[in-house]
Amino acid sequence: MNPLKLFAASLLACFMALPALAGIKIQEVTSPGGITAWLVEDHAIPFSALELRFRGGTSLDAPGKRGSVYLMTGLLEEGSGDMGAQEYTRALESLAASFSYDADKDSVSISARFLTENRAEAVALLRQTLFEPRFDQDALDRVRAQVLAGLRSDAKNPNKIAGEAFSRMAFGEHPYGSDGKGTLESVAAFSRQDIFDAYEAVFARDRLYVSAVGDITAEELGVLLDDLLGALPAEGAPIPGPADVAIEGGVTVVDFDTPQSVALFGQKGIKREDPDFFTAYVMNQILGGGSFETRLMTEVREKRGLTYGVYSYLVPRDLAAVYMGSVASANGKMAETVEVIRGEWRRMAEEGVTAKELKNAQTYLTGAYPLRFDGNSRIASILAGMQMDHLPISYVETRNDRIDAVTLEDINRFAAEFMDPEGLHFTIAGRPEGLETTN
Repeated sequence: MNPLKLFAASLLACFMALPALAGIKIQEVTSPGGITAWLVEDHAIPFSALELRFRGGTSLDAPGKRGSVYLMTGLLEEGSGDMGAQEYTRALESLAASFSYDADKDSVSISARFLTENRAEAVALLRQTLFEPRFDQDALDRVRAQVLAGLRSDAKNPNKIAGEAFSRMAFGEHPYGSDGKGTLESVAAFSRQDIFDAYEAVFARDRLYVSAVGDITAEELGVLLDDLLGALPAEGAPIPGPADVAIEGGVTVVDFDTPQSVALFGQKGIKREDPDFFTAYVMNQILGGGSFETRLMTEVREKRGLTYGVYSYLVPRDLAAVYMGSVASANGKMAETVEVIRGEWRRMAEEGVTAKELKNAQTYLTGAYPLRFDGNSRIASILAGMQMDHLPISYVETRNDRIDAVTLEDINRFAAEFMDPEGLHFTIAGRPEGLETTN
């Protein structure tokens, strides 16, 4: 890259890292063509971040084509229009812009970052990416090889092995029950037509969410939306129905030769729109959320030295909700680890939490929240996620109030109703001593 382009790229990286200004003001913008987006204007620097989300994600794979959406998403940066992969990369670099693509179980996301002076050219290139993908055979073969290498690596990763076992147990034949990357057999068999079919399933107006943050006005964004997205088809492939969560208490051991076993554990969860969701969120922080002061870290790590880390987390996906956790421990210690975790699950159900624990969790959660808004790209991602979760624009301002509104009575009532120590299931990859599959 020549010095001028290197300087522009460095400048863009600096812009991406700047902290968000206090007092974020979110606007809802509707383009002349009827496309809605959320916008945070910030004209302090000549840079904008644009986030596109398409609901459905890898769950839209056609029957027998597991992994096609994931592979298709990886091919979007491998050329479009009359540009092959290398020419496309050079064009993007010349603009000092950045596009990234990702696919998970619930969405396909496209993140774009560009300087104001290059906005028109960057949006034109992004539009070409969306509407004129090439999916050339040589690119397909190259990216397919990368995915296959990743799948072979996953087959030797105890974290992935435990995760796949838990998903199969919890969700069965639903798309949530298998890896969105596909299998060695399915990925090896994809044709170019399969990739085009996956593309047509994903990109449509009926599942689109957009956010923008940075040096762009509402009027400019409206024009951009119609230019970039106005030609999208009205509807994509049907999104699958809800998954039946079939978690029953017990243990599943997947034999894997490793000195340290890895376990995922979980029970049925709570939906994001449930009135008790914030109560569950605060309760989880006390039990096993992301700090060293949780009950699980205290009991499993600090008091007994059974692990370096143990965590629990709510997973309210679009089509099913589970409450999960993860831990790794030496084979000879995993049985005790399971016993202690199940005991803490039971203690939460039977005893609830203390006033001090509640206050500490609320202080941690409300204090950490503003730190999430640490740059234009991160804010754009948060806004898109809020839309997908059907949250109002005011959520940014009211979220901490809702955390603080959780009472001791709320959390203890909920814990007694929700926590299910007998229904807690552990899937373990390794050779844990004293544990074997129970069902």
